Order: sequence, then C-alpha cells, then structure tokens
Amino acid sequence: MKITKTITYASAIVLLAVTQTAFSAGNTVVTKWNEVALEAIRTTHPGPPIVARSLAITHTCIYDAWAAYDNKAIGTRFGRELRRPYAERTVANKEKAISYAAHKCLSDLFPTEVATFNNLMVTLGYNASDNNVNVATAAGIGNVTAQAVLEFRHHDGSNQLGDLNPGAYSDYTGYTPVNTPTEINDPNRWQPLQIGANVQTFIAPFWGNVTPYALKSGSQFRETLPKPANYDTDPVRYDLQALQILEYSAHLTDEKKVIAEYWADGPSSELPPGHWALFAEFVSDRDHHTVDQDVKMFFAMTNAVFDASIASWDAKRFFDYVRPVTAIHKLFAGQNVMSWEGVMIDGANWKPYQAANVVTPPFSEYISGHSIFSAAAAETLKLFTQSDSFGNSVLISAGSSRVEPGVVPAKPTALYWATFSDAADEAAISRRYGGIHFIDGDLESRKVGREIGKQAWEKSQKLFGSQKLLGGYSDD
Repeated sequence: MKITKTITYASAIVLLAVTQTAFSAGNTVVTKWNEVALEAIRTTHPGPPIVARSLAITHTCIYDAWAAYDNKAIGTRFGRELRRPYAERTVANKEKAISYAAHKCLSDLFPTEVATFNNLMVTLGYNASDNNVNVATAAGIGNVTAQAVLEFRHHDGSNQLGDLNPGAYSDYTGYTPVNTPTEINDPNRWQPLQIGANVQTFIAPFWGNVTPYALKSGSQFRETLPKPANYDTDPVRYDLQALQILEYSAHLTDEKKVIAEYWADGPSSELPPGHWALFAEFVSDRDHHTVDQDVKMFFAMTNAVFDASIASWDAKRFFDYVRPVTAIHKLFAGQNVMSWEGVMIDGANWKPYQAANVVTPPFSEYISGHSIFSAAAAETLKLFTQSDSFGNSVLISAGSSRVEPGVVPAKPTALYWATFSDAADEAAISRRYGGIHFIDGDLESRKVGREIGKQAWEKSQKLFGSQKLLGGYSDD
C-alpha cells in the first residue's frame, strides 16, 4: 500500500496543501531513512551547510553499505574490499546493511534523536543495539562502513566534534564582522542584524575549509566569480542592484509572495538541501525506484549539494558581501521608498518579504546558497533520470502566509514545475523576490551550481562502476 503524506514547511508557509502524489516516502528503505534524517533536521535546526553535510554523510554511509552487495559499485572508504559473494547480494541483505549504516550514522550526527532512529529500526524488524562488526553479516557491513565514513568526516574541517574550537560546528577561524547591528562601517560588507533580543552570528564562516566530495577545494570556482558591485568604486551598479530589489518588493503579486515564502526554508524546516531531498523522494515514487536506484540517486545528489555548500560558503566568507537590507538602509535612509505593504516608508525602515523572526539569513550575500544548492541538485536529478522532466506541484492554501497571515494568498495558489530546471530557477529567483539576494549573487550561483553538479556526477558515475576509475580506487 502506498503511503501518501503531507509535508509541513514551517519556514515557508505554515501548511502547504501538497498535491496527492507530491511527496510519497516509504517506498524503499532509503526513503524511510531519508525521512527520519529530515525530521531530525527539522527538530534540531542546524544551519544550511551543516544540513547539506549531514544528508551527504547519511547517504554516503548508506551507499557504502549497499556497495558491498553490488557487483560493480566501489565504496568510498573500502573500495572493493568488502564485496560480498554473489549468493549474499540479496535485497534483504542490502536493506539490512543500509539500515544499520544509516542508524549508526544518524545517531552520531543527531545524538538527541536516537530514540527516533531506534524506533525505525524496530519497525523494520532490526535490533538497534546490534553493534557487531563481522563483515560476513549485513549488520556488520552496515556498522563497519558507517564507522569508517564517520571517522573520516569527524576530521574534515567541519568541527562537528568541537575539537577545533569548543562547540560543535563553531568557528575556529576568528571571523569578526566589520559592521554592527547599529553601525554600517563598510557598506560592502555583511552586517549582523538584531532580531528581537538576539544579534545574528555568521553561520559556519569556516565552511570553505571542509573536505569536499568532488571539488578540488572550496575555492575551486571562486576565481570564476566576478567581484560584486562595490559601493565606492562601482556605485552605479551598486545602486542599480538595490533599486531592483526595491522594484521587486514594491510590485510583489500574490504569486511572487507565495514563491518567496514557499522556498524560504528557514528555521524549523528541512532547509534548502533537505527540500531537494524531498523532491528526490517524489522522483523515487514517480519512477517506482528500486533500492539500488534510490541508493545511487540520493548519494549522488546529496554529495553534489554538499559540495555546493562548501563552494558557496567559501565565497560568502571570502567576499563577506552586504545583504540587500543593509545596502538599502545605507542608500535610502531619509528617502521615501515603496514597501511590500503598499505604503511609502523611510528607506532606513525597509524590510525584506520574510518572516519577522528571519528578516535576512545570518551570513553574507554573495553567493546565493538557495541558487547553488538548487542548481546542483537539479543538475544531478536531470543527469540521473536522463531527463529534465519533473512534473511536481504544490497548492498553497489561501491566507497561509507567515508574513501576511490570513491575507496572502487571497485564494489557493498552485506552483508547478515542469522540469527540475524550472524548480531550481524558481528557488533561485525567490530570494530576489524576498529581498534576500541581489541579481549577481543569484545568477552566478546558478552557473557554479550546475558545474558542481556535473563534476560531482562524474565522480559518482565512476564509483557506481559506470565509468572506468582511472588509476584505481581513490578518495580524491
């Protein structure tokens, strides 16, 4: 029996009435574990790059466990070393190994959510406390492969263990913003905002140092990026990009407001990397995937998105670029501008079309995380399915906005994406509608994201045994 469910995007719109077939998880053991990973993310609220890493690690552990029971696949940590005999390459053994690997991995990444992971193990008929390392058993394969991936990733520059600086995922590079919540000392640089009683802290400014999947380094694509507009040396372009945001804001239709909110994916959601993991569940259901297909698709996509997180955060730290809200306050203080409420306000009081508890994300603008995550994910799904066809949609309930509750949208509004590229492009431009990103931050990210998707897919194909792995097995 197919289980159809409705997903709540707490950050976007309180509840989206999703089309009947939109997100149907549970068809394979892979989507079951993907779902509990997403729920752990929604509960624990890690930042976007941390979400990307967590999903990539989870699906790498799943992949490595499964690879032992495939006749071609090459594991990321053991290569071909753990290949089991033909007679053992059953669906039952694959599912069991995958489950033990996912359980061990997620328990490490989200220690407060272990009870949830244990419950799924029980539901699947497995003993969650079985920690044996006998690789002649499926449980042993799962435990051994997951442990190897975790040991590698514990020292990948993410500071998951807090051993580089006290506190998991805390900054160990000494980043300090040049602006304060009350003073714009440099209009080219990021400004932390005061949100209620709290002052924003830049999430993971060190992330460009994290060991990537297929990238040569976090800075691989940085030199291809044009410099963002400079307030002092390029004032015309600087002003124009801010004016464009004001133009968007002043003319937001209900549909554009819905797009801005739907894709926001802020606190309490699965965030942009998780949003695309939900879309992958849709593809799994749509195409009636086997376990083998889901293992490969989720592994390839989440690792491409992980690389996108590293490249984008490398640029965010390097350029440390100003957000639209700060630039508009600097340029238009004392001048009347049209707000999205439809009234004229002092430019110093302008706000993006975002929930009051967000305003603008706590990290710099250039380049766009939404745009690069979505482009990399869409490119991977297109390459995996050998088609850009998507065919997914959501129906947004009337009055369900968190920014303008009870008012927007005035009537139920459908968003439909014929292709993966359509979805990625809408996710990207949503950040301009919402007043979060400038045009260059969006468009440059789309280009880099597609290149990252292609590069990661090439490595994934080699690991799947679909292409010759030159020089033998490599972790590079």
